[in-house]
Amino acid sequence: MRPGPRRPLFHLGVLAAGFVVGGFLNALARAVLPDSVAKQVFTFTAGGSIGPFSIDLLVLSFTLGPVAVNVSPLALLGIVLAYLVARSLF
Repeated sequence: MRPGPRRPLFHLGVLAAGFVVGGFLNALARAVLPDSVAKQVFTFTAGGSIGPFSIDLLVLSFTLGPVAVNVSPLALLGIVLAYLVARSLF
């Protein structure tokens, strides 16, 4: 195992992979689990969004957004799984 801090790109990649895996787990749970309290707990999603932001530079103008993030318990589980896999590989 390599000592010292990891590069920020590594952490960003693990976080992105975790959200993708967690999103897949969330969609799978919504499709497979019957209507119950367990389905409500595992597929609960808290979201936030910001934007849109308009920037006018006289020569160039553009609009960015809106940017939204949805976090669920299964997304957090996906992040943990992605971290454990990345830690074992690297």
